[in-house]
Amino acid sequence: MLAPSWEEHATHLANAEEQDLARALVAISEEAAVNLHQDAFVVIGRDTRPSSEKLSESVIDGVTVLGGQFHDYGLLTTPQLHYMVCCRNTGGQYGEATIDGYYHKLSTAFVELSKQASCSGDDYRTLKVDCANGIGALKLKEMKHYLPQGLSVQLFNDGTKGKLNHFCGADFVKSHQKPPEGIEMKANERCCSFDGDADRIIYYYCDVDGHFHLIDGDKIATLISSFLKELLLEIGESLTVGVVQTAYANGSSTRYLEEVMKVPVYCTKTGVKHLHHKAQEFDLGVYFEANGHGTVLFSKAAETKIRQLAKELEDKKGKAAKMLENVIDLFNQVADRQVISTTDAERQVVKPPGLQEAINDLVKKYKLSRAFVRPSGTEDVVRVYAEADSQENADSLAYEVSLAVFQQAGGVGERPQPGF
Repeated sequence: MLAPSWEEHATHLANAEEQDLARALVAISEEAAVNLHQDAFVVIGRDTRPSSEKLSESVIDGVTVLGGQFHDYGLLTTPQLHYMVCCRNTGGQYGEATIDGYYHKLSTAFVELSKQASCSGDDYRTLKVDCANGIGALKLKEMKHYLPQGLSVQLFNDGTKGKLNHFCGADFVKSHQKPPEGIEMKANERCCSFDGDADRIIYYYCDVDGHFHLIDGDKIATLISSFLKELLLEIGESLTVGVVQTAYANGSSTRYLEEVMKVPVYCTKTGVKHLHHKAQEFDLGVYFEANGHGTVLFSKAAETKIRQLAKELEDKKGKAAKMLENVIDLFNQVADRQVISTTDAERQVVKPPGLQEAINDLVKKYKLSRAFVRPSGTEDVVRVYAEADSQENADSLAYEVSLAVFQQAGGVGERPQPGF
C-alpha cells in the first residue's frame, strides 16, 4: 500500500523514457529526502500467475543494479509477504520472518482461540475453502499440517484444473451472490472463498431450504466491531472503536452500527490503503471492503487489554450469530459507463451538472435505497451502484441510474436495458 505521493513517484518512473530513468530516480530521491547512503533491503514474493516469475526477476535486477539487498521468498500469498516485511521491520519482535514462522504464529493463535469455543458434531469442525485456483491453495495445503487434527479443511478450485478466478473466488461469489463452481454445498456447511492472491475472504452457507447466505466484508466488520463494542461496554473499558467503510458498503450495516451499536463509522475512498490509514486512528480500528479485503488494527494499549479479556470469549460466543440477523441483506447492481468526476468519498457527482440531482430524485422513489456512480480507477468506464429493500427495486433503481448516466454523461454503445 503506497502513500499517494509515492504512487505519483511510481507513475513518473514508469512513464520515464529509458534515457531519463537515472534522472527520474535522482529527482524522486531528492523530493522524498531518501538517504542514498542507507542500506536498502527489499522483500520479494510472487503468486502463481505465469507473469509473476518474470516480474520477480525484473525486481531483483533493479534492486541489484541500485546496490540494494533482497530476500526472494518465491511463492507467497499477499498476507504472507506483509508478515515477512513486518517481522523484518520489527527486528523479529512480531515473529520469525520465515514460512514456518508464519504458519506457527497463526496456527498457535487459532488453537488458543478455538479453546474458548465449544463445538458439537463433526459439521462444526469442517470448512470448505474455494481457493480461486490461486496461490492460496498451495499455502493452505502447507498450513494444514500445523492445524489441529480435529479440524477438517477441504480445498476446492486448488489450481490443478481451471483458471484463476474463473467462476470462482471471493469476487465471483460476492458479485453473483451464489457459490463458486467446483464446490458442492450441503445445508449449513461452512464455506469460504479466497481471491487469487489470498488477501480477501468471504464466508457463506446454504440453509435447510436451499437459500444462499453470504457473509461478506460488511457483515464481517459488523460482527467483529459489534462484538468488541459490547465486550468493552460490559467490562467498563473506554478504548475507542471505529469502523471504516467505503461508499460500496451495504447501507444497512452502516445504519445498524451507527444507530443500534453506536459505533462510529467513517467513509473513505475506495481502496485498502485509504481504509487502513483511517483505521489507525482508533484503539480498535475495523475495516473490511465488501469484497473481503480487511482486518482489525489494535493499538498497543488495546492489544494489552484484549489479551486480558480473552477468557470473556466463552460467554460471548453466541452473540455474534444473533448480531448477524440484525443486518438486512440489500442487493446491488454494477454497470459500466463513461468517466465522471465525484467528491465526498466518491458518493456525490460533481460533473456533469444535474446528474447528482437526477440520482437523488430516483433514490427517493424506493424504500431504504441509495445509489452512486464513480469512475473506474483502471478503465475508461463509470460504475453504477444501487441498493434497495428488495432485489427487484435494486435492479430497477440501478437501471434508472444507469440510464441517467447514459443520457447525461455521453454514454456510448447500447442504451441500458431493464434487467441488465
